[in-house]
Amino acid sequence: MAKEGGRQFQLRQLVAQQAARMMAEDGISDYGYAKKKAGRQLGVVDANCLPSNAEIEEEIRLFHEIYNSDDQPQALRQLREDALATMQIFERFNPHLTGSVLDGTAGQYSETHIHLFADSAKDVEIFLLNQQIPYESNDKSYRIRDKKGSGKNSERMKVPMFTLEGPNGFIKLSVFEFNDIRFSTKHPASGGNADRIDAIGLQALLAAV
Repeated sequence: MAKEGGRQFQLRQLVAQQAARMMAEDGISDYGYAKKKAGRQLGVVDANCLPSNAEIEEEIRLFHEIYNSDDQPQALRQLREDALATMQIFERFNPHLTGSVLDGTAGQYSETHIHLFADSAKDVEIFLLNQQIPYESNDKSYRIRDKKGSGKNSERMKVPMFTLEGPNGFIKLSVFEFNDIRFSTKHPASGGNADRIDAIGLQALLAAV
């Protein structure tokens, strides 16, 4: 039994490392997709041998420390500067940066995730058209704190998302209703409330690093 447990641990670690490499090098941001693809590549089909999102996130940090210690900080700074420029363009929609570009796990060509808060997604789309900014439209599902309950539970929310092709990777604009600023989305790895900062906070972050 102990040997079987050790085997499971080894496989979980291998899958986590492979998924982390894909997320760090290929700009994949979906933990579920990365772990399933890594599992298929390694021939791991047992769900008990698939790592948690938190395990993958830790491996991403280790990957950058080992392989990208020279290049990753500059790539991260560039993505943050790109994010700030985008947030300044969309200032009227109260933009907030979140995800790997904020928490520091992003590598070169990682996706940048920005939340906008508007009366309607149509307002954002009209703005994109008026500014002649090319985009693709889709939806994205988030886990958020239960609006109706005590806040201890979470519920799923699907929101419109516009994808822009930035100079160093895709920029994803998720459009929430104006009052949804009160609710935090859940971090895909830790399950806690995901951090987010506005343009002023991002300027301060860039000045401090």
